[in-house]
Amino acid sequence: MPAEYWFPEGCFISEWANTPDDPACSLARARVLPGHTTRWHWLTGTTERYAILSGQGRMELGHPGTTPPIATATAREIMAGDVVLIPAGTPQRITNTGTDDLVFLAVCTPRFTPACYHAEGDAPAG
Repeated sequence: MPAEYWFPEGCFISEWANTPDDPACSLARARVLPGHTTRWHWLTGTTERYAILSGQGRMELGHPGTTPPIATATAREIMAGDVVLIPAGTPQRITNTGTDDLVFLAVCTPRFTPACYHAEGDAPAG
């Protein structure tokens, strides 16, 4: 498995597949510690899917085009086996509500690049 690093959004990331040679898709493993919540963030021009591998949590999706504070449009409990679709431009955050690490795969289409990433406090989503 590729090396894991801390991402300022509030989770650990391990990039499994993300190269310019395959611009259509990227794949990363994310890990959120118990009791932690990631920052509100969104990706412009990139759709994400979270495939939950282990742990449990709460997934929140906000209104596209809003500025912080971001109003939650939907929230749902998640656990191993769930898949969450996150359309491009949709603010999102995830909370680990369990006692074990929350681990999931983040599948991005097209691939994730730093230029598509925005976090709470940045310019409006959309």
